[in-house]
Amino acid sequence: MTAFPTTFRTTTGPVRGALTAPDTVAVRGIPYAAPPFGPDRFRAPRPPRPWAGVRDCTRFGPVAPQSARLPGAPHWSPGDEDVLTLNVWTPARRDPARADGGLPVLVWIHGGAYTFGSSAQPDFDGTTLCRAGLVVVTVNYRVGFEGFGHVPPAGAGDERHPDNRGLLDQIAALGWVRDTIASFGGDPGNVTVAGQSAGASSVACLLVVDAARGLFRRAIAHSPVNSCSSVALAAETTRRVAAAAGVPATAEGLLSASPQALVAASDEVVDAYRRDPDAGPRHYDPVLYAPVADGRLLAADPLATTAGGTARAAHPRPGLLVCHTDQEYWLLDAVGSSAKVCTEEQLARFAADFGLAAGLVKEYRELMPGAPVPDVHLALFGDLVFGEYGRRLAGAYAASGGRAHLSRFARRRTDAEGGAVLPWHCADVPFAFGTLADESVRFLIGGAPDAADHQLSRRMVASWASFAATGDPGWEPLGASGEGPVHVWTTSGSDGGAGDTERIAAFRRAWRTYGFPLLEP
Repeated sequence: MTAFPTTFRTTTGPVRGALTAPDTVAVRGIPYAAPPFGPDRFRAPRPPRPWAGVRDCTRFGPVAPQSARLPGAPHWSPGDEDVLTLNVWTPARRDPARADGGLPVLVWIHGGAYTFGSSAQPDFDGTTLCRAGLVVVTVNYRVGFEGFGHVPPAGAGDERHPDNRGLLDQIAALGWVRDTIASFGGDPGNVTVAGQSAGASSVACLLVVDAARGLFRRAIAHSPVNSCSSVALAAETTRRVAAAAGVPATAEGLLSASPQALVAASDEVVDAYRRDPDAGPRHYDPVLYAPVADGRLLAADPLATTAGGTARAAHPRPGLLVCHTDQEYWLLDAVGSSAKVCTEEQLARFAADFGLAAGLVKEYRELMPGAPVPDVHLALFGDLVFGEYGRRLAGAYAASGGRAHLSRFARRRTDAEGGAVLPWHCADVPFAFGTLADESVRFLIGGAPDAADHQLSRRMVASWASFAATGDPGWEPLGASGEGPVHVWTTSGSDGGAGDTERIAAFRRAWRTYGFPLLEP
């Protein structure tokens, strides 16, 4: 083995990272695009500016404009402009027998409801996956209005301020990986793009847009979200946010509002939806921003595009790995982002607001005998937004000619106080990254990890590494019908129980009977 350098070449100048572990070099805060402010605000990402000398890249770059939503999360403040950066973890030593030095690459896109989050979260540390044989890249991109807000064009043909700027940032980052990752020991021809929640839905979008064609070979989507906005709804959101900011809903008006003013205005609009039980779907968990089906970058919701058979043509046969957790929405309830539904009357109104058939609610009630109303609501909401959407996405992808694997995260245990630790939204991520030891993830995983947890994490890390390297996560793909084996992640290493599997199959049958709506945020 020979020592790997800590200084690397990029197309815009050399960068210096640091040993963060005896076997790993981390290079943080590398610009992949120019700061999206001033004349570049609300525009597609521009190439980064070259620099002279060696750039110190031993710290994460600043986060995109947002409100702090997670404990200990970094804050954005005016003057933090170099927000389009990425981070690379690469082995500190190179195997001389590997002549090309081309390790598989995993590019991670963080979640956060398209509104918050960053690549600097401790549970996204790439060290363990790097040890498993990958070069790991994590990406910051524009969120909130800066990344996904609709800026009205001045007239026909005005494309100065495109929709989906956050997706365009991600595509620019993948372009940087293609052009530069070989300098870090990665193989630009063997790239896997991965994400969770909004990051997973970003991955699903990247699967079906022409602009991302050829930039990655495989895709991992944990808990993709049933949420894609029409231009009309995005324009309505803009009108509300502009009114809250006190500016006209025009490009000039929005540009006159500072990023922090639009963050504050967005929060004000969200709060108004939360307090208004007549606000329809947005009352229950108001998320303003999502990818926009603008007819330019993105034609339609990725599930609709995939089910229509166009995903294969847009992106020839990348492998897809989808995972969802058993009790997704329980996290959103625990952190207070979801409105409480506690009575049968509230449950019926919830179903009506989302256009769900009364028979579907009845099926869930019968499949959860004795469960309180809040649990029935959370199960129904979780499948509507995450579980059934992800299952359908994997199935449609397989049926359209792609290779798709499906899994679900079902790890359960009892915490120190005797309470149930649930397989809820985000709980799977630190297991897949191998970051269980970080104290910041204790809330997500229900306390300190035990030996069985570490064993489960090792299996998930190995599965991701194998999928990124070869396309095989360790179990068979779905068949051409869209049906097939579902791998279940538990601390026992086997299925979490036939009862769970049978009940989930029954929930699926109910959705097939009563219909599954695609949602707007």
